Amino acid sequence: MSKFVGAHVSASGGVDNAPLNAMAIGAKAFALFTKNQRQWVAKPLETKTIDAFHKNLEDSGILPKHILPHDSYLINLGHPEVEKLEKSREAFVDELERCRILGLDRLNFHPGSHLVKVPKKDPAYADKIMQAELECLDVISESLNRAIDATKDSNVKLVIENTAGQGSNLGYKFEHLAHIINKVEDKSRVGICLDTCHTFTGGYDLRSKEAYDETMDAFEKIVGFEYLMGMHINDSKPKLGSRVDRHHSLGQGELGWDTFRFIMTDSRMDDIPLVLETIDESIWPEEIKALYAFTQE
Repeated sequence: MSKFVGAHVSASGGVDNAPLNAMAIGAKAFALFTKNQRQWVAKPLETKTIDAFHKNLEDSGILPKHILPHDSYLINLGHPEVEKLEKSREAFVDELERCRILGLDRLNFHPGSHLVKVPKKDPAYADKIMQAELECLDVISESLNRAIDATKDSNVKLVIENTAGQGSNLGYKFEHLAHIINKVEDKSRVGICLDTCHTFTGGYDLRSKEAYDETMDAFEKIVGFEYLMGMHINDSKPKLGSRVDRHHSLGQGELGWDTFRFIMTDSRMDDIPLVLETIDESIWPEEIKALYAFTQE
């Protein structure tokens, strides 16, 4: 098997429950939060929890490289305020350490937001936003360099997720991702996660074979497939280029089923976690089966 599909499963009650929840939906990959994603601090992982996680993971047959943990939503590695930036950087290093302790080799995160507010009627709006974005991208890169330096004994890769570009979130252009990677000193510790909904609402079409090929060619040229370490497989409620982040169940949104057929038959997506974050978890087993059916056509 060359494709590894799953979903972002619950770790409620302990991270050791995540592999069990993945098994229950027929997953060959999964994502999880290693702590409460809406809190800054969590108590350290207990030995019994770590041991149970490893046992359940072994029982599931899912390999660590097919697991894509996600960091806290509170973290903003591009925050313009020094105190809040440092708090984010410390929390991010803690997330990397939790992954290392669990034997996982990658951590998925949203790059960051500049939080600058400029009235659109301002004649210099475009220039001010562009400047804010460039400054923020440099701050994000520095945050990654610091995190890598603080975890030199770790092989956990920092996996940047592209975003829809909602609000002041950066990462909606492939050029943003390339800019960050270019300024990361140890590129062996950095990777990319492409979210299909974010890609589409960020302005890259995926609906026809021609559009899909054009988008993926752009990704290869600007970023490079050697950095792709995971995907989030979601349909989109908003339209192309809307810069709005709202996921939908597969085949029920603006993307349609063809997009996911293209992904499941693209060898560049082999051997990485392909993770559903669709809105109706009750049909995850059916969505997983439907995705695998494309590989049999």
